[in-house]
Amino acid sequence: MPVQMLIFDKPGINCSIPPFKKQLLKWIGNKQRFAHEIISYFPAQFDTYFEPFLGSGAVLGTLVPVKAVASDCFKPLIEIWQQLHDDPELLKKWYAERWQAMMSGEKVAEYEKIKASFNANPNGADLLFLCRSCYGGVVRFRKADGYMSTPCGIHQPIAPREFALRVDEWHRRTVGTKFLLMDYKQAMAMAKPGDLVYCDPPYSFSQTILYGAQSFNLKHLLHSIQQCKARGVFVALSIDGNKKSGNLLCNIPIPDGLFEREIFVNCGRSMLRRFQMGGMSLENEVVADRLMLTY
Repeated sequence: MPVQMLIFDKPGINCSIPPFKKQLLKWIGNKQRFAHEIISYFPAQFDTYFEPFLGSGAVLGTLVPVKAVASDCFKPLIEIWQQLHDDPELLKKWYAERWQAMMSGEKVAEYEKIKASFNANPNGADLLFLCRSCYGGVVRFRKADGYMSTPCGIHQPIAPREFALRVDEWHRRTVGTKFLLMDYKQAMAMAKPGDLVYCDPPYSFSQTILYGAQSFNLKHLLHSIQQCKARGVFVALSIDGNKKSGNLLCNIPIPDGLFEREIFVNCGRSMLRRFQMGGMSLENEVVADRLMLTY
């Protein structure tokens, strides 16, 4: 049964899907601005959509699949997505309470209290607000112990009313999605012939301080992709295009015949480099993603 759009009238996804710009979470590597371009390279028809490195869910939210499995191994992150699905009003409350605390007190001090609460007991409620209020939207973790270290941003986080509208929109767009706490290998093993898996892993060669500093092995992911392709699952992989070298991905050999096509997607300016360079010019800091397709 091919996927059908809940918002868009035409079946399949090679129809023109417009950009969906209103992100729910700020997250490093967020593909919100060009998710529609990635989707344009997806198969015309597929069954269940899988996104095993969920992050900000930009491609999921833009695609609006009828049936999807979205997962991640970072528990506080999945708590946010599960609440979006099960109880969006509670998600709005989480955000509003922390926004009001920050706006009614000294901004940086209140932010630090929320960050301390998260570091003492990592949880989705605190992470939700931190990712929208931290500097540059770069949620950064200390590798040794997972301590969230990003300082307060200079911007004003969006007001609860605007955030609530985004929650309602994202809830509607992901109503057919199951949000699961699991490793990508488990999630990809669930995919059946005719399903589509979109992989957007943390770029381990450039993001060692990010995303909980997960231990991630690209070679193992390529093996999981190979297994999916062998049983008739479509797989699309986003990887750092700036690290391309012939038949290598970040110095990892690509198995012969694994990918049929590759496309370069211009991602614009790097959020991470903006954080690292302290607001300096980013004219030479354009990021390119390498989209690898098994079909």
